Amino acid sequence: MQIILISGFAGAGKSTALKILEDNGYYCIDNLPPPLLIPLIETYGIASPMQKIAISVDTRSRSLLRQLPHAIQKLNELKIENKIIFLEAQHNILIKRYSETRRKHPLSDGKKTINDCIIEEQELLYPIGNIAHRIDTSDLSANELRRLIKQIVDANSSPLHIVLQSFGFKYGLPIDSDFIFDVRCLPNPFYNSEIREFTGLDEPIINFLAKQPLVNKMIDDIYNMVSPWLNEFSQDNRHFVTISIGCTGGKHRSVYIAEQLTNLLTKYGYKTMVRHRQIHKDNKINNQL
Repeated sequence: MQIILISGFAGAGKSTALKILEDNGYYCIDNLPPPLLIPLIETYGIASPMQKIAISVDTRSRSLLRQLPHAIQKLNELKIENKIIFLEAQHNILIKRYSETRRKHPLSDGKKTINDCIIEEQELLYPIGNIAHRIDTSDLSANELRRLIKQIVDANSSPLHIVLQSFGFKYGLPIDSDFIFDVRCLPNPFYNSEIREFTGLDEPIINFLAKQPLVNKMIDDIYNMVSPWLNEFSQDNRHFVTISIGCTGGKHRSVYIAEQLTNLLTKYGYKTMVRHRQIHKDNKINNQL
């Protein structure tokens, strides 16, 4: 049996994520109170045909949220595979989505503003986000979220997966990061008009950056800084660690370095995934998740 728990901020895409999992064969339950998680498993039976279950947990069950860590601990004691996905978005993006859809926030009581509700929700959900794999949906389309969800649920049950993520500083910091490294000090291919339009996945940029001693030193230094701590994350029952690499536009240096670090960590036996947040930023982004 596999349990996927979906949590996160209202407006960050939980309903979309649940529909994605339903389309992939999961039996989905929206807003299950945490104390009912173990009785649900016992009802179906660990060996039942209902092998894949996805459950959303959010502030609609706010009075019972504190019981979720205990329920997760019980799942681990029963040796039931489980993953926690936490969806979040930048504060201004959440406000924008609510203003466009005119939906009522789950914590709204007629007196609080949307801003007040989001701040309260962040406080309530912090303990869950701290033990989950976080996804910042601020600039994700539904198709991009679908790809990321599929990557996570398809990952095997190894103790720790490392997500290498490139981004552009001019679009803001990714809030789903455990480590952030700034590589804007490195030689920038953007100023070479012959290769400017390529990305860090293309041979012209790869050849340009591979010849730069500072780039190679940066890759080695990031690896040497992060690698001693990965076992500590694993011992803390973390299943995912996200390392974000940022350059100016998220198209050249950060993409190349994220790819090289992925290769290096994979070579030394770590389970890795890579994503590039802004490599095609010029494409139209759909923020309505």
